[in-house]
Amino acid sequence: IKVLRGPNYWSIKRQKIIQFTIDLQELEQKPTDTIPGFLERLQQLLPSLHEHRCSLGKPGGFFERVAQGTWMGHVIEHIALELQIMAGIDVGFGQTRGTGVEGVYHVAFEYGEEAEGRYTVQAAVALAEALIKGEAYDVVNAVAEIRQLWLKEKLGPSTGSIVAEAKSRGIPAKRLDDDSMVQLGYGCHQKRIEATITSQTSMLAVDIACDKHKTKQLLQEANLPVPAGEVVTTTESLQKAIETIGYPVAIKPLSGNHGKGATVNIQDWEHAACAFQRAQQYGAEVIVEQFVRGKDFRILVVNYKFIAAALRTPATVTGDGCHTIRELIAIANKDPRRGNGHDNVLT
Repeated sequence: IKVLRGPNYWSIKRQKIIQFTIDLQELEQKPTDTIPGFLERLQQLLPSLHEHRCSLGKPGGFFERVAQGTWMGHVIEHIALELQIMAGIDVGFGQTRGTGVEGVYHVAFEYGEEAEGRYTVQAAVALAEALIKGEAYDVVNAVAEIRQLWLKEKLGPSTGSIVAEAKSRGIPAKRLDDDSMVQLGYGCHQKRIEATITSQTSMLAVDIACDKHKTKQLLQEANLPVPAGEVVTTTESLQKAIETIGYPVAIKPLSGNHGKGATVNIQDWEHAACAFQRAQQYGAEVIVEQFVRGKDFRILVVNYKFIAAALRTPATVTGDGCHTIRELIAIANKDPRRGNGHDNVLT
């Protein structure tokens, strides 16, 4: 298996290509129209392959090719693409070409992320073997594994948006590690980013933004309204701070993010003490401040200009008199924009 990560023999535009070589052996003499029940089993197992136009250029075109007789390398190519599409991955390019040796073919298809692409090769070959033998194959499990591998490796929503915008402008993008380090462009014109931090982002600004108390001090010096608060490290200092500030309060780690360890609208000491212990799981220094009721916005600024704002709301469900809370949660989680951890736009 070869994993291609840039302009390649198969495509200049499609730069993430998996290529593998397969020896059909005796299947070279058995195109799909000679395998009893193969088409019917394929249609039953992967009915969505109907959308693959193939060389005929129309929906159902691939199934027509299978009915007329095509070779197994070609079938595996389409299975690999469809398994990824079912997993929510936007792919579409694939080709199968002979090597010059009878029965041996190069199969190439677009992938989402490397580990996911490697697994997809194995899954597509195993599924094709099951179809040939008339055996059962767990498509649901294979698709779930492909999706899990893809979500584990793919760029987060913010970094992914930057890369997508760069590509839309004709700027090549290359991922440099397993995290969020990305190179945009080549040679002397290249720029590197890590997540949403660029080579032009001030380290001082990043350090300040990671310190809630310091950020608040600077905003206050600029005559912007901020909630009263203090940094505490013990329950004694917490109690003194609350006596000064007054309830209700919010308690959170000084250097936390994503809302981890944060508790808001605390009305009494019992809950304040519990919130303090929870916040200290993420760091010894905890900030306690006046709770201000309002909306939470995330602001995007590019080159000193306001570009967009997102209203951030905790995940909630509203009773409808018919479903249980657990059922309502399950319904809400069907939204394709939701995900596990930090891997999608609503999470």
